[in-house]
Amino acid sequence: MTLSILDLAPVVSGGTVARALRDTIDLAQRAEGFGYRRYWLAEHHFAPGVASSAPAVLIALVAAATSTIRVGSGAVQLGHQTPLSVVEQFGLIDALHPGRIDLGIGRSGQRRAELTAEASAGPPPEPRAAEVVDGLLIPPPFDYSRLAQHPHLAHAATLLQQPGARTPDFAGQIDDVLAFLAGTHEVRAVPGEGADLEVWILGSSGGQSARVAGERGLPFAANYHVSPSSVLEAVTAYREAFKPSATLAEPYVMVSADAVVAPDEGRARELAKGYDLWVRSIRTGAGAIPYPSAAEADAHVWTDDDRALVQDRLDTRFVGSPGQVADGLRVLRRVTGADELLVTTITHDHEDRVRSYELLADAWDRP
Repeated sequence: MTLSILDLAPVVSGGTVARALRDTIDLAQRAEGFGYRRYWLAEHHFAPGVASSAPAVLIALVAAATSTIRVGSGAVQLGHQTPLSVVEQFGLIDALHPGRIDLGIGRSGQRRAELTAEASAGPPPEPRAAEVVDGLLIPPPFDYSRLAQHPHLAHAATLLQQPGARTPDFAGQIDDVLAFLAGTHEVRAVPGEGADLEVWILGSSGGQSARVAGERGLPFAANYHVSPSSVLEAVTAYREAFKPSATLAEPYVMVSADAVVAPDEGRARELAKGYDLWVRSIRTGAGAIPYPSAAEADAHVWTDDDRALVQDRLDTRFVGSPGQVADGLRVLRRVTGADELLVTTITHDHEDRVRSYELLADAWDRP
């Protein structure tokens, strides 16, 4: 199947981290039966509504509970760890689950510093208008400059690294990861050297992540669900930079999407409630709150400014019946030229989330 899953191990309102982790393992086992290709775990910190703060640990647990589905990271934040520590962690998991582990890498630490610098440089340029490209909505870009200045994020950044630590250039870090895996580094990573990992790079724009992925001949995952305004720039930059490698002869692109599926559109929209309030908590800098129930979402009083914070994410979700969502995702795949789609679904009730993935898998297999 050309569908995969991105899981944040969401903690719902009234729930616990332990419940979220058990639900993640259950969903992975059932997704394997539905035929999904990969099951990726995100990395997020200081978020009461997200339990996936240590993806390598969670990947090991999910891999041990499944047998055929690929399991990986979407993405390890290389700004917070050294290439050696990442390779050792994933090499250890691969030793027990060879040929099933994906190492997806992001440059979040460096990007955060860039956003802070951009925010202090002056007001952002005038945003472009929304456009529809061959049926796919490309919304105006979200202005991250205000979020980058939030004191919570600045303090959080100091806690994710040792005092005085500086993150090296991302391209050099990726080269170190590849050298450790290939055994060509000046020192050996054990476990890690020779591990049968798929190395991916994730990116939200046409910047360094896309270029490094292309220049190293690695597969690339672009974020439509987090940064829908720049998804076409990201995949174009990757393809333009691509050079064939021992890993890939041609570019390989995966694109992420938010989706909620139910037997009919009305039920799907009811299940999707809470998402806008959850995204608002992220974009105000407070960190993801426990995922709200429909009743909690209905009780929230929205301001125009609040709505503006989340509108691009709401407008680019795929919510509806199995046929509606499958058709929307096919448009996303066609317009971006994606080889694979990475779907993330969050609902307040775990069984609704499982059912959403089951319905989507069934619809995706039908013409």
